Amino acid sequence: MQVLEVDTAGAGFTDLTGSLNLEIAASGLQLGTATLVCQHTSASLTINENADPRVLHDLTAAFAALAPEAGVAPLPGQSGWQPYRHNDEGPDDMPSHIRTALTATSLSLTFQQGRLLLGTWQAVYLWEHRRAGQRRRLSLHLIGA
Repeated sequence: MQVLEVDTAGAGFTDLTGSLNLEIAASGLQLGTATLVCQHTSASLTINENADPRVLHDLTAAFAALAPEAGVAPLPGQSGWQPYRHNDEGPDDMPSHIRTALTATSLSLTFQQGRLLLGTWQAVYLWEHRRAGQRRRLSLHLIGA
C-alpha cells in the first residue's frame, strides 16, 4: 500500500490519473485492481469527464445548490433557513461533509498493461469541497500480476 499526499488549491478538482498511472507503472504490475481511498470527510473521489471543463463547473454548481453554505432550506411548516449545527471550521465545514456523503471516498479501478482502464473522456479526480487549500492523504492498494 502507498500513501499519496495531494495538495489542493481549495474547492475544485485535482486530476489524479497521471499520478495513479505512475504508481501502477512503478509497481511492475501489468494487470489488476487499484483501490483508492480518500482519508478525509470533506473531500471525495470521482471518475468524470476530462475533456470539457464545463462539466466540472456544472458539477460544482449543482452540489453548491444541493448543500449550500447558508444551511438547510425551510421544511414544510418551518420558516427561514436553518443554519448547520456543525460549523466548527467555518461555513463551508458541514456542506463539505454533505457533499462527501453524496459522492465517494473510495474507488475500485482496474488496470491493464500498467495503466488504468478508463474511458476515452474519463479521469480520476480528488474533489476538494473546502474553500481553503488542504493537504489530502489517499491510500492506494494495488493487487495484480
